[in-house]
Amino acid sequence: MSLHQTSRVLKTLGDETRLRVLHLLRKGELAVGELQEILNMGQSRISTQLTHLKDVGLVIDRRAGRRAYYSLCSTGPLELLNAVLDDADLATEFKADDAGYLTVIERRRRESRSYFDRVAAAFGEQVLPGRTWEGLARGLLRLAPKAKYVDLGIGDGLLTLMLAEVAESVTAVDLSPEMLSQLGARARAKGISNIVTVEADIESLPMEPGSFDVAVLSQALHHASDPSVALSEARRVLRPGGQLLVLDLLAHSEDWVRDRLQHQHLGFTESNLKHLCTEAGFDHVAIERAARDPQPPHFMTLLATGTAARAPLATPSLP
Repeated sequence: MSLHQTSRVLKTLGDETRLRVLHLLRKGELAVGELQEILNMGQSRISTQLTHLKDVGLVIDRRAGRRAYYSLCSTGPLELLNAVLDDADLATEFKADDAGYLTVIERRRRESRSYFDRVAAAFGEQVLPGRTWEGLARGLLRLAPKAKYVDLGIGDGLLTLMLAEVAESVTAVDLSPEMLSQLGARARAKGISNIVTVEADIESLPMEPGSFDVAVLSQALHHASDPSVALSEARRVLRPGGQLLVLDLLAHSEDWVRDRLQHQHLGFTESNLKHLCTEAGFDHVAIERAARDPQPPHFMTLLATGTAARAPLATPSLP
């Protein structure tokens, strides 16, 4: 490789996003949409980086219908690329990307296994009356245990009302008295009487320890000033062996949500959310990417579950 070409390649490698893309492509071929999902970035940004990498011979592409797939170029300067990626300790930086890659590949496998079933069941691809995510959620909730739930940060209250249909009771906690008032009115209109509303901060719950079987934080944790405290409070009010369910955003860079939507945090990485749950006293913590918003800026939702440790966290002894 000439000195000029080497210089171009090195300049191209001097970009974090391109290094992340190349790290993923070393694992295998990926479509642009899959790279978007894993890196949680827009299509134009991904395409621009791929163009730079293609121009210096690091990647190649192929078309498959409407999709473009990218892979490392076998005749490109791979020795130089490997030297850059292998000689640096990048395990921490690439950890979230690795988790996203595994999710994408596992979904590919599932789709491949079910291909012929989907062809046979052609009606499943049709738009049918009554097929809604809310309807599916209500159906799945019928399988949920008839237990005592606490919904921490109720938002629009839709999930609270759905939980109440199957729960022994639901305690709805929110800082906003108006949110709670609206929830109460909707519950009365539906004839739901097993919801208790509590005006409180999710970081300082006025409930006794071990009061609930299931704690839910749906798009609430990013509003907490200290998410670790909110999760610790959720653990405190759960009985040992109780279940935690968290739905929140994957880490993103949309800073406008701070002012317009009062977000305190720009989402969480998988490893960060798992660490927070574990440190709060939850065992068997599992994190997965649940859904990607089809509309820009394509927020990704993380789903976290865990079990309240059988023994509460030990209180540090004073000196």
